[in-house]
Amino acid sequence: MATTPTPALTTPSAQGHPRRWLILGVICLAQLTVLLDNTVLNVAIPSLTEELGAATSDIQWMINAYSLVQSGLLLTAGSAADRYGRKKMLLAGLALFGVGSLVAGLAQSTGQLIAARAGMGVGGALLLTTTLAVAMQIFTPGEQPKAIGIWSAVNALGFAAGPLLGGFMLGHFWWGAIFLVNLPVVALGLVAVVALVPESKNPQGDRPDLLGALLSTVGMTSLVYAIISGPEHGWTSGRVLATAAVAAVVLAAFAYWESRVPYPMLDLHFFRDRRFTGAVAGAVLITFGMGGALFLLTQHLQFVLGYGALEAGLRTAPLALVVVALNFSGLSARWTGRLGMPVSIALGMVLMSGGLVSIAAGPGGYGATLVGLVLIGAGAAIANPAMAHAIMSAIPPAKAGVGAGVNGTLAEFGTGLGVAVLGAVLNSRFAALIPMAAASLPAALGAAGSGEERREIVAAFSSGVRTSLLVGAVAVLLGGLLAAGLLRRAEKGVGEVEGA
Repeated sequence: MATTPTPALTTPSAQGHPRRWLILGVICLAQLTVLLDNTVLNVAIPSLTEELGAATSDIQWMINAYSLVQSGLLLTAGSAADRYGRKKMLLAGLALFGVGSLVAGLAQSTGQLIAARAGMGVGGALLLTTTLAVAMQIFTPGEQPKAIGIWSAVNALGFAAGPLLGGFMLGHFWWGAIFLVNLPVVALGLVAVVALVPESKNPQGDRPDLLGALLSTVGMTSLVYAIISGPEHGWTSGRVLATAAVAAVVLAAFAYWESRVPYPMLDLHFFRDRRFTGAVAGAVLITFGMGGALFLLTQHLQFVLGYGALEAGLRTAPLALVVVALNFSGLSARWTGRLGMPVSIALGMVLMSGGLVSIAAGPGGYGATLVGLVLIGAGAAIANPAMAHAIMSAIPPAKAGVGAGVNGTLAEFGTGLGVAVLGAVLNSRFAALIPMAAASLPAALGAAGSGEERREIVAAFSSGVRTSLLVGAVAVLLGGLLAAGLLRRAEKGVGEVEGA
């Protein structure tokens, strides 16, 4: 029996797509595979070092090739999805991610694995932008907060499940299985996307902004590389300063070009919208505090509280579980609907800030850390979807892909900056308390001559972690207040215009 093809969507339907919840499940499954690969490789480092003879620099590039390519292409991927069709780009992203996973799983050398990870990063950029853009198209405005909440919960689930899945796979199979496990998911995703997901694109069909795409990719990749390299090579090293200078010059050229070209990839007029600027400012600061704090927390659990890597991963799981529970149940969306977006963002980030303070100021055991994780999870469940919805709703539906690219770019940038800056605070505090520690806890412990010296070194490291967590808490709190204030002013401005 012949079937009628689903018409292309240009704006969200008043009733929503009839199979929207099933479609959301499909795109979230595709997104989950991308998010898992952000963290799953970390647990395979010992196996890769032994079986492929990977040096430290090889391991760093295996991890960074994926994140660098992905973060550098997010804006370009979102623009391509708007122009050529989000369904097409979703399929292309799945295919590239699947091919990259196959090559990575069968790699015989470090060079092959690094190249495969870079290819997976291209597919990941397409998937992360198109999944959110498609969700904005198939749901009604009233349902969008809940849909974005579920989409955000998948992010938290990917963060928590990556190390656990990697540890399980390595316990039963060889290291390549952590990549090959993506293949059945990709195959299922391709079939489901073809059958279920409607096509949607920018109906104006703007000409491609090729120079803008090149400038944004080079600029963002250089910026993220400078942030990643800073803690290792030193912030004043020639490599970091040169890369940062390239990023500054190229991104300035990107902004200039986008303000002049008739069909910009990123319309800079968006920044005149207080909803957009408020959400952007909040998103950078929330990911700054959260990314850096979680980076510190894993070290706190392992080096200070003495847990192994897998056990530390399990003990951070309550954060993700709270996010998943509140967003999948729709509670966070209902709270946002009752409180309004500005108050919800402020409340969420106050809870997150309080969670970071709980961990920093606690007596030192896991109890205070658990309370902090629950508070952070509750705050993230409220603030993150509200922030993403604020960004997406401030951008025309035809530019939903670009909006998703902006949201993803801010998350990558804020997280990388948080890890770099809060890590620098930790190292500075640690070095100030233990001048002979060479800024490295393992090196300092290795040089310790007695048990008392080891205890002093661990106490100094713990002090550095606490100081850094407090800096992160302040950043999150300021981000919440700034974003809420700008969004409140934007709502008042809209109300005054409508009442005039």
